[in-house]
Amino acid sequence: MVANHSEVEKKLWSAADQLRANSKLRGSDYSIPVLGLIFLKYAEHRFLHVKQDLQANLSPRRAQTVTPDTYKARGAMYVPDEALYANLVALPEGEDIAKAVSDAMKAIEEANPDLSGVLPKDYRRFDKSTLIELLKIFNSIPFDMGGDVFGRIYEYFLSNFASSEGQRGGEFFTPQSIVKLIVEILEPYNGRIFDPACGSGGMFVMSEKFRQEHAYVE
Repeated sequence: MVANHSEVEKKLWSAADQLRANSKLRGSDYSIPVLGLIFLKYAEHRFLHVKQDLQANLSPRRAQTVTPDTYKARGAMYVPDEALYANLVALPEGEDIAKAVSDAMKAIEEANPDLSGVLPKDYRRFDKSTLIELLKIFNSIPFDMGGDVFGRIYEYFLSNFASSEGQRGGEFFTPQSIVKLIVEILEPYNGRIFDPACGSGGMFVMSEKFRQEHAYVE
């Protein structure tokens, strides 16, 4: 399965990076909006999974009480219809795709106040054909492969964007090997981890893996 994950990561990166090479965008201009699209696709995946479970297990009366907080309690963000990735991909090419994607990010922030002001909304920097192709590329992410597909792809892209930025890469990405070393030194068997510059949350993920590997029990 690891090999399959690696093949998917490389295929997605190759396609996305080729589009960047054919555009006038620098890696620093390209990276955050692209990562935003990957996030948007994953948000839809989690939302639809929880929605299907709710529809299958809730009575009609209880279904009427479902709110965005219901999804949050089940580990998913509420995604309004206009922010569903599938709806963005299905938009006619005559539509203002950049505005639709930016509006989708705003809609998710409004439905999930914890994300207010966090998501990228500057999709005007892409020409329409590039943005359409990016949407199609990430629409093929196979989240049903098992394991943390989103985490692996997101980290792979972060790492490659950092490499493309040369020495400046470390400003927004700490290599996994360094994070693992820090966690091994900290030995977080219990308690809380404080990471004021958490970025993609790699420290928290690695700390949880450490706890699992050492069979920590509350």
